Amino acid sequence: MDLAYLRTHPQHLPTFLTHQRIRETPVGGGVCTASRLTLDDGTSLFAKTWPSGPAPDGLFATEAAGLAWLREAGTIPVPEVLVALPEMIAMEWVEPGEPTRRAAEDFGRALAGLHRAGADTFGASWPGWIGPLPLDNTPTTGGWSSWFAERRLQPYLTISADRGALSAGDVAVVEEIIKTIDSYGGTEPPARIHGDLWPGNLLWGADGRGWLVDPAAHGGHRETDLATLALFGGVAHLDVIVDSYREVWPLADGWPVRLPLHQLHLLLVHTAAFGSAYRGAVRAAADALRRA
Repeated sequence: MDLAYLRTHPQHLPTFLTHQRIRETPVGGGVCTASRLTLDDGTSLFAKTWPSGPAPDGLFATEAAGLAWLREAGTIPVPEVLVALPEMIAMEWVEPGEPTRRAAEDFGRALAGLHRAGADTFGASWPGWIGPLPLDNTPTTGGWSSWFAERRLQPYLTISADRGALSAGDVAVVEEIIKTIDSYGGTEPPARIHGDLWPGNLLWGADGRGWLVDPAAHGGHRETDLATLALFGGVAHLDVIVDSYREVWPLADGWPVRLPLHQLHLLLVHTAAFGSAYRGAVRAAADALRRA
């Protein structure tokens, strides 16, 4: 199987893998099982499958739709999806490189361009997934704050509370933030965002560019992508990325104060999916908002 054949017959990829007709090398992949595939013509692909049993319905179709939508903007490097089947997804391989200041500057400007490409509404026309959990992308024609509270905070707060990952005090603090979310401001029209842009989903390529991978893409608030880049130790050259972004598209007044609000969504996803190990990060974000 070479790339030309794969483009014409993407549905045959699982059969070729089952019969070991393609070289497969395991690589790191988060919640999915990931591998590097090498075709007969030397082309490399990045492939993901669900680690056990059938993949959740629509998981890989959602990822493919999100990547295509981000790529459609034509502003920032996004891998081309070559195979999107219920049981797997495969896309072009991005050779890893080192983060440089120049790459960070280019990425900041490109991210601003992506966000400016915009979206028709908050949400998306496809069902969402974030990590191993469903993501409610139901579109709204209303404002951002109520949509974010209802679709991005409350569902994962409920799951986290039900599994005991947060204390009653933690839940009460986050619920108060949800009730008063309009007071934080930052109202803007929907931007075209990655939606899960923690540092692990920014891939620095050997070509000197920053690539977006593994999105939860939707129409959202542009500050969300910038806020999540600072999570879990922060991405390399974050200050350079933000400065370059702001040169292209200045951020609204008060944006630094709102960063914990945007981070709270992804942190609640982590307590919902992985448990109380992330409880401290949720509470720290919530407390930072209360002190602001």
